[in-house]
Amino acid sequence: MSGKEIEVVQNIYDENDKIALETKASLEELGIFVVNVMGAPGAGKTSSIINIIRNLPEEKIYVIEGDIESDLDTVKLKDLGINTIQINTGGACHLDAPTIKNALQNLEFSQPGILFIENIGNLVCPAEFQIGEHIKMLICSAAEGSDKPYKYPLAFEKADVILLTKCDLKEYVDFNDDFFLKGIRGLNKSVPVFEVNAKTGQGFSAVAEWLKHKSH
Repeated sequence: MSGKEIEVVQNIYDENDKIALETKASLEELGIFVVNVMGAPGAGKTSSIINIIRNLPEEKIYVIEGDIESDLDTVKLKDLGINTIQINTGGACHLDAPTIKNALQNLEFSQPGILFIENIGNLVCPAEFQIGEHIKMLICSAAEGSDKPYKYPLAFEKADVILLTKCDLKEYVDFNDDFFLKGIRGLNKSVPVFEVNAKTGQGFSAVAEWLKHKSH
């Protein structure tokens, strides 16, 4: 990569971060706490968001759903009465700050609360871009295997909280808890890790309590 290419890429990151900080500040003025939800396709991002919301009955919730195509998850959330808007990137593998800034024009904040932004299903690119969030929530499933912190270190390094979903599948996929946690702690010594099950709702009350404390 030439020096000119590096300079252009750096300028893109700098401009993105500038817009992200502006977005974060404007949402803070409205009393909105922003959660950037990251994870691979099928990790359980939407089901985790739904289960967390169920454990936060006193909170006003807003959601931005990011997908390459379709609005299936947005329809599901709207059917539950959750104020949700859709972003389709048409191929882009992550959300960025300008995209979120534009999308926010279509979301009305009637009162302070929590905004979940479900990023594109990807363990690489979303971790590289700030989008105006206060915290990054990383969702990973036992079905993906216990080696993910070693293969996708940036996502785990930048996460403020990690949810391990589909824990009922551990015995069927030879999930190694010690190996998984050792990989996380080598990158991120203090990040809380919650084991959850979206089918039963197990573990999500603890996540909700942690988030409530973090957002107030």
